[in-house]
Amino acid sequence: MPDIEKGFITKALKRLDVDSFLKRELERAGYVKVDLQKTPLGTNVTIYAEKPGMVIGKHGSTVHELTQKLEKTFGIERPQIAVAPIEVPELNARIMAQRIKNALERGIHFRRAAYIALNQIMEAGALGAEIRIIGKLRTERARYEKLRSGIVLKAGQLSQEHVDVAVEHALLKQGKIGIKVEIFLPSAVKAAEELDKSKVFVKSESEGCGDTQG
Repeated sequence: MPDIEKGFITKALKRLDVDSFLKRELERAGYVKVDLQKTPLGTNVTIYAEKPGMVIGKHGSTVHELTQKLEKTFGIERPQIAVAPIEVPELNARIMAQRIKNALERGIHFRRAAYIALNQIMEAGALGAEIRIIGKLRTERARYEKLRSGIVLKAGQLSQEHVDVAVEHALLKQGKIGIKVEIFLPSAVKAAEELDKSKVFVKSESEGCGDTQG
């Protein structure tokens, strides 16, 4: 394998490790993603989160601690951390999946948690959204629940470029519950008008699989 290819793989693996670490450390801050950019002076680390203040910490304490860990644990050279907010959290799949996860772990009924999230997503301007929840929701047998509203893409380039997807897992007494959120972003408005109708599902109201009584 050429050295340049090895370098790309090593860099990608390091980024995944850093992402997993920050997700654990900054879950309460609504962590979304991290960008790493090498510079002559070190490494620019941009952390995107729903609550930037929690990432920074009192008097910058959290950022200082993260800087030390990134340098010592992951070998990132002279990390310079910047924190960026998420302009519309309700249009970010990772944040919304985390909200559903937190709601389930607080004891909120799975369908109520999903409907609240779905409504928030659509009210924020999404063209469509789909939420899937799977696990032992009410019985001993695994169950699958799907809610969707608006336009839901099935495949294609538009889906790859304008659908934000995230997966989370909630740990409940009955076991692990999987949560998948897909959001068709408003950035695709113009392209969506030209989309082949055979590749979309259009529905003006939310749809749930199975019994709709919470």
